[in-house]
Parts: sequence; structure tokens; C-alpha cells
Amino acid sequence: MDARTVGAGALARSRERLALAAAALVGVQVGAGIAASRWLVHDLGPLSLTFLRYAIALASLLPFLVGARAALARLSRRETSAVAALGITQFGLLIVLLNVGLTYIDASLGALLFATFPLLTMAIATLAGHERFDVALLAGAGLSIVGVALALGVRPPSIAAGDLAIGAACALAAALCGAVCSVLYRPLLQRHAMLPMGALSMAAAVAALAPAAWAEGLTRNALLLSSGQWAALAAVGLSSGVAYWVWLWALKHTAPTKATTFLALSPVTAALIGTVALGEPLGWGFALGLACILSGLAVTGARRTVPISA
Repeated sequence: MDARTVGAGALARSRERLALAAAALVGVQVGAGIAASRWLVHDLGPLSLTFLRYAIALASLLPFLVGARAALARLSRRETSAVAALGITQFGLLIVLLNVGLTYIDASLGALLFATFPLLTMAIATLAGHERFDVALLAGAGLSIVGVALALGVRPPSIAAGDLAIGAACALAAALCGAVCSVLYRPLLQRHAMLPMGALSMAAAVAALAPAAWAEGLTRNALLLSSGQWAALAAVGLSSGVAYWVWLWALKHTAPTKATTFLALSPVTAALIGTVALGEPLGWGFALGLACILSGLAVTGARRTVPISA
């Protein structure tokens, strides 16, 4: 093995470590966004909130899109359609399914079901031939899910069987949407510039959400927000733009299964912020659950995974 090969391997490992750190930051940002959304969603409405959040995020990316037209021109018509569909699925369908699910089941159970995201990603990536099955990754993802359950104090819900079935199906379908998008983004990211492609994806979602937000009463509800709520909305939107770019970078430089495992940090972050800022109680198992999550992430991060194909 020559020095050039050794150097390339070291660079790849360094990039993967940075990618996992980036995925962890995104997990924290997603959790912070969930906590802020709790304050905004009842006054603004779920569709209007999602539309404004990603419209602000898209606007925050525009100053960095110099030369984007040339980059987007390299996308084939089929790839352009795929990127738009991924954006609509990730920023539209996923959120709608999760919000619908949470009208039937409580938030802690919804968060636990959504935390199956990395296991679904692993299954899809393996079946698609993008990654090899790895027992250690499975163990790390499973340990993280157990940690989420402990941290949020998830208990068997005392709700009707029909409501449980609908709510669980919607939450799992939302996780499946995210898993599919994470796997399908990676081949595109290997061939095209991240930022222009990400902006196109987000623009498609914003365009798709606009009519639904308008029908929900976007203009009327937005005028009733306080200055503090607008500040929170702007912070969530701007951070979402940065986080999306960081997320795409993470997916480009590590396996989707490893990146998505770090999203287990999001419900824990949301719970912690909810306690500090909104006075929401923490369950008895929060510390133990956090320890399980961090242990699972340590197991996941320690594994070197080499995708079968880009």
C-alpha cells in the first residue's frame, strides 16, 4: 500500500468523522426546531408553519447560489424531477404524515416511532444494494431507539385500538419517507453540487406547500403573531437552511444509515428545551435514556462502513 493510498484513506476517515459531527448538529437543530414549533403551531397552523419555515430557509440559501444555474443545467430532466419529488416528500409529505399521526397518538410515542428512521434507512439501503448489512450498526441504532423510549418516558398508550393503528401508521410512514429520501439523495450528491440541488429540492417543497398554507389561513394567522414568535420563526427558518446544507454534506461523506442514527438526538433535545423554556416535565428515565442514546451513537460512529455503490 503506497503513501498516496494511505493518505486517501486517512482523508476519507477524517471526512466521515466530520460528517458524523455534522449529523449530530443536525439532530440537535431538528430537536430545537421541534421545541420552537410547539410554541408556534397552535397560532399559525401546521401547514403555514411548515411553509414559512422552509420559505425562510430557502431565502437564507439564495445568497450562496452564485453559479447555481450552470450547476442545475447539468441535471437531467429525470434527475430534476427526482430532486423535486424528494423535496416535496421530505419537507411536505413527511411533515403532514407526522402531524396527522400526532393527532391520534401522544407526542412521546410519535417520537419513538419516528426514531425508527435509522433502522428503516438501513433496511432500504441494504435492500437497494447501497450498503452491506452490519450487526454493529443495527445494535447502535437499536440502542438509540431504546434510549429515546427511556428519555421520553414512553408508556403503552391508553387510546383506542383504531386511533393507535392510524397514528402509528402515520408516524412510521413519516419515518419511511425520511429514510427513502436519505438513501436516494446519496447517488445524486455524488454527481452534482449539493447547494444548488438542495435549493431546488426545498423550492419544490415550498411551491407545493403554498396553496395548502394559503387555504389554512396563512395571511390571517401570520398577522396575529407576536414579535417574539416572529423572531423564533426566523431563527428556526434560518437554522433550517444551514442544517439542510449540513445534512446533505453529511449524507455525501458517510453512509445514510450512520448519519440518520444521529437524529436520535432530536427528540431528546426537544424534551430538554421544552423543560427549560416551556416548563415541561422530564421523565424519570431521561438521564438513562440519554446514556443509551450516546452509547448507541458511539457504537455507530466507531464502525467503518463502505457503501457497495455510490
